[in-house]
Amino acid sequence: MASAMYGKDKDERGGFNFDHVRRNNMLHSSGLQFKAAMKTGTTISGIVFKDGVVLGADTRSTNGDTVADKNCEKIHYIAPNIYCCGAGTAADTEAVTGMIASNLELHRMATKRQSRVITSLTMLKTHLFKYQGQIGAALVLGGFDLNGPHLFTVYPHGSSDALPFATMGSGSLAAMAVFESDYREGLDEEEAKELVARSIRAGIFNDLGSGSNVDLCVITKDGVKYLRNHETPNKRTYARTKGYDFPPGTTVLNRRNFMTATAATLPLNEIVDISNGAPEDVVMTEYTTRLSLHRRRDAMQAPHWPRSSFKIKVVAGAWLPEGVVTTGFSRDTGYRAEIVGQLEAYVGAT
Repeated sequence: MASAMYGKDKDERGGFNFDHVRRNNMLHSSGLQFKAAMKTGTTISGIVFKDGVVLGADTRSTNGDTVADKNCEKIHYIAPNIYCCGAGTAADTEAVTGMIASNLELHRMATKRQSRVITSLTMLKTHLFKYQGQIGAALVLGGFDLNGPHLFTVYPHGSSDALPFATMGSGSLAAMAVFESDYREGLDEEEAKELVARSIRAGIFNDLGSGSNVDLCVITKDGVKYLRNHETPNKRTYARTKGYDFPPGTTVLNRRNFMTATAATLPLNEIVDISNGAPEDVVMTEYTTRLSLHRRRDAMQAPHWPRSSFKIKVVAGAWLPEGVVTTGFSRDTGYRAEIVGQLEAYVGAT
């Protein structure tokens, strides 16, 4: 039996298999470039204190070597008494936690009971294990239920740990050094918050994939306190007071048909109908918006414009900023407008 288990047949042996090393080296030397795995960056952590759980996360979102978002949210809602920090692929963490949150809400409606942390852990583990690590979600799960406070780590392959303190992400080693040095049982809430904040700061200042601000989430039997931007250790030292003014034509248009409009004011959360033709007054509730339209025609287009109309809805900010809003986004202040119609539009205040 032993000879059959430990025979010379390589298919019956365990351990690593390096059969393709020479092949890959040959292909690489011939000019074939292999795609490298995307490096993700995050520092998330959590600890159990005497009255509950404290979760923490940084707010930097990266796209390779580029910082995509300086103030994103990495602490996700699972249930009223359960939250989850996510590291890895942002889309995967948001999709997985959102799916589990929906399933737990249906479970609460069916059972008329509070969700248990172990239930959410089992659902997460089952889902991730089914995909064998193809879902890039590394999670720190914390909550408080009838059995007290709970803290778990969930790995992308579906394995999990139950620990009094835990870290995940590319900055986890720096954060773990803080926990292993100063964690003790019986911490009160303020001490726990300070320790978690220190662990996240260690990741922020020692890991290039982590940065910006510190978010905390305190979960006790009395409820949840989500402390968004609890600390901002990387405040901007300089900001232009004028903002940025890019002349029209800086960005190449994807479509040749477009319209321009100049507006003095646009009402907040109101839909303004803009029709072709001469300047006209558009009255919506107590707001009055005066719009003048200018049409520009590409030489390739027919000499006659089709009759059409489009709508603009201001969904953030009662005034359009100075500058240009293209296809719903302002480069100056981030105000957004929804543009619906047959033609692309430029909307700028004068």
